[in-house]
Amino acid sequence: MLKGKRFILGITGSIAAYKAASLVRLLVKEGAEVQVLMTGLAKQFITPLTMATLSKRPILVEFFNPENGDWNSHVDMGLWADAMIVAPATANTMGKMANGIADNLLITTYLSARCPVFVAPAMDLDMYNHPSTIRNMQVLKSYGNHFIEPASGELASGLIGKGRMEEPEVIVEQLKTFFEDKRSSGTLAGKKVMVTAGPTYEKLDPVRFIGNYSSGKMGYAIAEKLADKGAEVLLVSGPTVLNVDHPGITRINVESASEMYDTCKERFEEMDIAIMAAAVADYTPASRSAEKMKRTEDDLKLELIPTRDIAASLGKMKKTNQVLVGFALESENERTNAEKKLKKKNLDFIVLNSLKDEGAGFLTDTNKVTIVSKDNKVNEYSLKSKTEVAEDIVGYLAEYMK
Repeated sequence: MLKGKRFILGITGSIAAYKAASLVRLLVKEGAEVQVLMTGLAKQFITPLTMATLSKRPILVEFFNPENGDWNSHVDMGLWADAMIVAPATANTMGKMANGIADNLLITTYLSARCPVFVAPAMDLDMYNHPSTIRNMQVLKSYGNHFIEPASGELASGLIGKGRMEEPEVIVEQLKTFFEDKRSSGTLAGKKVMVTAGPTYEKLDPVRFIGNYSSGKMGYAIAEKLADKGAEVLLVSGPTVLNVDHPGITRINVESASEMYDTCKERFEEMDIAIMAAAVADYTPASRSAEKMKRTEDDLKLELIPTRDIAASLGKMKKTNQVLVGFALESENERTNAEKKLKKKNLDFIVLNSLKDEGAGFLTDTNKVTIVSKDNKVNEYSLKSKTEVAEDIVGYLAEYMK
């Protein structure tokens, strides 16, 4: 459940900081990515080198790198993460979180985070029970933060009571439960969704093909966001180096436009939603050589024939209770061409991107899209990471289906 998830782990100045090492190790073992942030005082309890070794990422403490001036963007980190964990969370840090005192990178990142935030307090029992600490925790809970209650036992002071940071194994299990519950209660829980992704390869001979530059990143990001929202996702993928390991996603690998057509047409009837994000070839060779074609001094002429239009075929099959979403990558007359595809293929809405927009399209980690619906509503989005674009598309879909 945590594989592929991205966590920010904020470590503060507490003797319990040593437990953060085990927490990072367990999260990485689950297949998660962990970016560690430390306060200046936290470095007195556990070294950045230890945390960098375990997380396999540089540790961030300051707003910028004093050696080269590189800025550590709290905004980018807040957008990157699926969840933020503050463990251990001292009374001092919780007070700053509750009151917006942004005097270190950890707090500014917390204030910028759009993801769920988990707080694992650690302090002596009298500090934990002090009215100011109790008030700050109540404020943080009212903001929607999730608390991982400390355990009772012998404390660093020698006193016995509540205040021990919960064990890393327990924290990991609580994170798993959270994401499992989030998925089962998501806005698309129980919906069956088919997503196509990646390119298709149209063979000329055993070693050559006609293809395109699609990486599959957009389709894969959409599939993962859908699964996170509780959908049962069938990912029909063309050739790509990407991997997916999500309990809500079943992947079927295809190579050619014909194989993708057959798979989609066979499975569409059982789906509630289909999202056609793949870059499917428009033409395929009329004939293929069984052996590798030898080079000659003569010109080589290829006869290409149209492939079958997957989205248009599904549009003819579509029932009133099904939703069909298309994609359009255009280089001229973008809106006009997208609107034509929308009507011709009987789509509910279409996601348009333009080759003229820098940072959008193939072989990038970003995209800039416009969503046009069949009732002529237009939503334009700024350039974002493909993960964020996927969130926008899935969010639009969820609202569309209400």
